[in-house]
Amino acid sequence: MAIIITDECINCGACEPECPNNAIYEGGAEWRFSDGTTLQGPFQGKNSGLDVDAAEPQTPVSMDLYYIVADKCTECVGFHDEPQCAAVCPVDCCVDDPDNRETKEDLLEKKASMHL
Repeated sequence: MAIIITDECINCGACEPECPNNAIYEGGAEWRFSDGTTLQGPFQGKNSGLDVDAAEPQTPVSMDLYYIVADKCTECVGFHDEPQCAAVCPVDCCVDDPDNRETKEDLLEKKASMHL
C-alpha cells in the first residue's frame, strides 16, 4: 500500500527530503514521474493507470498540505526497513493508505520500474 499524509499535517516539510522516490510534494506543487527517478518518455502509473510522458507536469494532489503521489510511493521497500516519511513525521500524519493496498512484491516491482 502507499502512504498518505493526513489533515493533521503541520507542513513542516520533514518528510519530503526523506523519500527515496521523490513521491512527496509541497501542497500546490506540480509533480512528475521523472522527479527523482530514471523515468523518461511514456509511463503508466501502477496505482492510477495514468498514462503520460514521465516529464509531463501533473496536477497537485493537494493545494494546502504536503502530499504523497501513490503512483510513486513504495513505502520505502527496497530502500529502507520502514517508511522514512512516517519515521520523521513529528505529528504522525504519514499513515497507510487504505485505498492503495499493494504487496511487498508489487512495491518492489514499482521501485524497479522507476529506478532502472
